[in-house]
Amino acid sequence: MIKFKKYNKKIKKYMQRGRLLKAFTTNVFTLEKACLKHFVPVTCPIALISQIQRSGGSLLSQLFDFHPQLHAHPYELKIGHPKKYDWPDIKLPDRPGRWFDILFEDDVIRHFEDGYKKEPTSDDTFPFIFLPYLQRRIFIHSFKTMDSIKLRDVFNAYMTSYFGAWLNNSNYHRNKKYITGFTPRLSEKKINVEKFFNIYPDGRLISIVRNPKNWFPSALRHNEKIKKDKYNDIHIALDQWKQNTGAMIRNKELYKEKVCIVRFEDLIQKTEVVMKHLSHFLEIEYNKILLVPTFNGIPIKANTSFDENRDGILRNTVERYKTLSPKEIGIIDQETSVLYDRVIGQAELF
Repeated sequence: MIKFKKYNKKIKKYMQRGRLLKAFTTNVFTLEKACLKHFVPVTCPIALISQIQRSGGSLLSQLFDFHPQLHAHPYELKIGHPKKYDWPDIKLPDRPGRWFDILFEDDVIRHFEDGYKKEPTSDDTFPFIFLPYLQRRIFIHSFKTMDSIKLRDVFNAYMTSYFGAWLNNSNYHRNKKYITGFTPRLSEKKINVEKFFNIYPDGRLISIVRNPKNWFPSALRHNEKIKKDKYNDIHIALDQWKQNTGAMIRNKELYKEKVCIVRFEDLIQKTEVVMKHLSHFLEIEYNKILLVPTFNGIPIKANTSFDENRDGILRNTVERYKTLSPKEIGIIDQETSVLYDRVIGQAELF
């Protein structure tokens, strides 16, 4: 009799688990159904932030994060294919499932499972409730009522699906003018920028130029932290800086008022003036939230190569040159001064 009672308890326990599983499945199905019914179409253009790494792209994307007129992509915008530095080549004869596979950003899975981090080594994590399966459903669903599909429709559907599947996005249901997103070096290749503006003729490109004497120490330090040798040779590193800076000048000459170049040092030291200018550039209302780097409205620590563990903007990033030797400063001046003067001539001055 005692054994039978224990057996009954086990049966009851398993039945409870079954009911819980059934309830969970029902809740997930109801959630998905509600999201598919109420998602917000995202059809505004992209304001792309792009230049070489360690130049303030992450910072600017975090400053844009919680502006009520912006859909701010929270991480690097990695829709590039086959690499993130390549604007994706979407072929309209393909099926929507193929388009989604090309554009899908794997980072959302890691951030959903482990929490959002700007850097993998960061101690700060934030909840990022994102359902990749729901994103795919929203993406496919977006084309159901379309008689004909254009390239812009594919990218609109992707952005609609991304922000629709990010369930704890605190800045979702408002009228937006732009999507902001940072992809390092995407603007370096002429063909990438041409494809971007072909799809987004109403889009904008923002590039940040950092004084190479401040850029090189940051790039080198970051190199050491991630255990790579990308910038170990100062001449090779400066060649990369020069290639990217030359691309900024080219992009500004080709696309004129659609491109804005700002100095990193101005962004750090004159943040309010710069963000007011960028508000005008994007035709959005200036808001003091633009002065605080955040993730989903929560203040976030700086993405720095140096050992500093503080929220907000680090003003001393404009003094990284002090870590250089006189020989290194001489090399940088010799190799970059002419090009730096040229790009400053194209940049906004404050």
